[in-house]
Amino acid sequence: MYWKPNPLIIIGLAAASAPIVAHAKIYVSIEQAQKILIPNKPLTKNPIIITDDLQDRMRSASSIRHPFRGDRIWKAADGGWFIVDEVVGKHEMITYAVALSPSGAVTGIEILDYVESYGYEVAEAQWRNQFIGKTAADPIKLNQDIQNIGGATLSCKHLTDGVKRIAVLHEIALKN
Repeated sequence: MYWKPNPLIIIGLAAASAPIVAHAKIYVSIEQAQKILIPNKPLTKNPIIITDDLQDRMRSASSIRHPFRGDRIWKAADGGWFIVDEVVGKHEMITYAVALSPSGAVTGIEILDYVESYGYEVAEAQWRNQFIGKTAADPIKLNQDIQNIGGATLSCKHLTDGVKRIAVLHEIALKN
């Protein structure tokens, strides 16, 4: 008796053993985010040196261990700020931009790119709009003043902590 392989079984085994690949999704470029978040205002690149002390103060306020890069900061003509940062989602980096008013209140957030397989709902405007008006004086904590998204908990938490880090950066280094 000869065994004849069933093509459906072979296809099923191949599909089951194929790795799940996360595809990077680029939502907007830095330039597009600048036009969305700070429209019709000239921006000047304003990099700062992130000292160990500043890094430590930002870490203690936000619990983010990934170092902040001080080379992606722009100042608007009206005194507002545009800052690009990245945090770890579950496994991969999420790059995002935050716009701040001259007083340090969040005026908007844009997700630049998102690589994770799950949790992409953090790019939806409804979730991002929760941050508008928040400052370093606000808790900016998941499940406290920022709502979670089921299935995207780590992305929500890390982005929330990242926005807190940016607000604290403004308070201790950019405000003056």
